Amino acid sequence: MGYSWSAMRKVLEQENICDSLKGRIQYFVTRYKKTHDEECRVAIRLDGKEIFKSSFYDYLKKRKTLIESNVILKEHAKSSWDYWRKIDAEIINQGGLDRFSFYNAFHKYHNQSIGKSLISSDMVVKLFAIMDRRVGKRRLPIIFSEIHTYPEWLQLFVKLRIEAEGITAAQV
Repeated sequence: MGYSWSAMRKVLEQENICDSLKGRIQYFVTRYKKTHDEECRVAIRLDGKEIFKSSFYDYLKKRKTLIESNVILKEHAKSSWDYWRKIDAEIINQGGLDRFSFYNAFHKYHNQSIGKSLISSDMVVKLFAIMDRRVGKRRLPIIFSEIHTYPEWLQLFVKLRIEAEGITAAQV
């Protein structure tokens, strides 16, 4: 059985978050029921200030741009499902996130080991893992050494976690 949003939020903000960021990070996901398409909004706040945000329209705009620019060609995809999975992964890399991507990432993260989450190709799963209390001070410099391979929006969270743990540039 799946988790409710409040249960997911409790896991992310209270149970699994590292001690140095507990009470400082808030996840926000909503959908607006009275709109014609029940649009949604996703945000992550640090000390009450949004440091990451995306909406359904951001997601759709990025999707349309990717499809029109043929960044991911259908010929290279083994199937149409493979093509759409690649499109969705690229949208998330660019910071476009809808509530279903957020929920799916949570379920992947919550149902696999922290090691698998840290090497996941889903950047939201990786975000949850980086903020997790099970990732210790010895593993963080290794993650920091790979920061150039992460999307810009995820780099911000890696730096935040490094700073919150009090790890200096000499230790990284």
